Amino acid sequence: MIDAEPFLDQPVLVGPRVRLEPLGSEHFEGLWPMFTDPETMRLTGTHAKATPEQVRQWVATRAEHADRADWAIVRAADGRVLGEAVLNELDPANASMCYRIALTGPEVFGRGYGTEATRLVLDHAFGVVGLHRVELEVLDFNPRARRVYEKCGFVAEGVRRQAQRWDGRWHDVITMAVLATDPR
Repeated sequence: MIDAEPFLDQPVLVGPRVRLEPLGSEHFEGLWPMFTDPETMRLTGTHAKATPEQVRQWVATRAEHADRADWAIVRAADGRVLGEAVLNELDPANASMCYRIALTGPEVFGRGYGTEATRLVLDHAFGVVGLHRVELEVLDFNPRARRVYEKCGFVAEGVRRQAQRWDGRWHDVITMAVLATDPR
């Protein structure tokens, strides 16, 4: 059984090109484009438009939650906020959580930042927190994200058929997971 203790004092995770910092108010300006970029919204299936005030409040309250980890993805070279990475929906009895990641826009897509951030989160989830399973969902029209997840060890487990409507069309949602015992 996993408890929430590892989430009370969330660490900074450091890689060669990015560092993951506990998400806080200081990251609002860098994250705001993620909430307004049409391509980011499409790839994450985000329909609802948020106001700056809603996002400020959301960002400011992340550290108050002891059952999840929210990180800002920050480029090491210049401190630019590139997106967010999140472990949420803690299931302590089954030592599992969900994962999500979003980048701020097309100018940072395809550069390896998401792969590096995902690997840092998985190393933390399995090596520090002691999780057994991390799962996620990816939309069928986001093959780039699916390739990142596969490189990081996620395996497709199933399809929720026509579970997401986007631009007047139905799309499948693919469930993927990685286990602590899986090769990464």
